[in-house]
Amino acid sequence: MCRWIAYCGEPIFVEELVTLPEKSLIVQSHSSLEGKSAVNGDGFGIGWYGERAEPGVFRDVRPAWSDENLISLARQIRSPMFFAHVRASTGTATMRANCHPFSHGNLLFMHNGGIGNWDAVRRPLEAALPDDLYRTRSGTTDSEVIFLLLVANGLADDPKGAFQRTIGFVEKLMCEAGITEPLRVTAAASDGRAIHAVRYSTLIAPETLYVRSLKRCHGLLVASEPFDEGRQDWEAIPPQSFVTLEREHLHIEPFAPLAA
Repeated sequence: MCRWIAYCGEPIFVEELVTLPEKSLIVQSHSSLEGKSAVNGDGFGIGWYGERAEPGVFRDVRPAWSDENLISLARQIRSPMFFAHVRASTGTATMRANCHPFSHGNLLFMHNGGIGNWDAVRRPLEAALPDDLYRTRSGTTDSEVIFLLLVANGLADDPKGAFQRTIGFVEKLMCEAGITEPLRVTAAASDGRAIHAVRYSTLIAPETLYVRSLKRCHGLLVASEPFDEGRQDWEAIPPQSFVTLEREHLHIEPFAPLAA
C-alpha cells in the first residue's frame, strides 16, 4: 500500500515534512512501519499550491529514495498547501500517469487502498464517467477513476457528499459483480483552500491515517503514518471517518457512503 502526507498552514518548504524528518516519506518509501508493504517504490509525486489557482504537480516512476530531483524540488518549493505520495502498485503498471497526486483544474487527489477485484468493475466504472472527464483519463488505476468520479459527483462544491456518493456507487457495482474483496479508500483531496480526507474500508480495517498540529508554522498535516517518534503529538483517525483541515481548524466526523 502507498504512503502519503498532506499539509496546510503558513508557507513552509516541502522538505520540512517530506525529505528531512527522521522517518520521512522518503524513508517510508523503502521502510514503512505501518503500511501493508514496507516498500513503496513504484513511483512518487508531489502537488503544491502557489501563485496560481491550479496546483503544480511533479510525478515520476523512479523510487522516491533514488530521485535527486525530488530532493532538489522539495528544498526549493515553499507552499501553504501541498501533497506528497509514494506508490506501491496494487497491480497496475508503473508509469508516470499512474503516479499520485492526480489533478483536475484546481483540485488535487491522492489515494491509498484499492477497489477489490478492480478488473471486474473497471469497465462499468469508467463508463460512468462523463465524456469530458473520461477524455482526461491518462492512466489505468482505480485511484484515478475514483478521483474523476469524485469530480463528477461535486467534489469542488460538496467534498463529503462527493465522497459519500462516489464510494456508495463503487460499492453498488462491486456488489452487483459479486466481489468479495474489500474496498479500501484512505484518500485526500484539496481545492487549494482546505484538505478533505477519508479513512474508510469495507470488511477490513482501513489503512492508517493520522493528523498533527504544527504550532511553529500554525499548520496542520494528515499522513499515513508518523514521521518521527513524537507519537503523543499525532492523533490517529478512527476508521470510517471524514477529516477537514483548513489552516488551524481541524474537524473529524463519522463517514458512511450513500446508497447509489
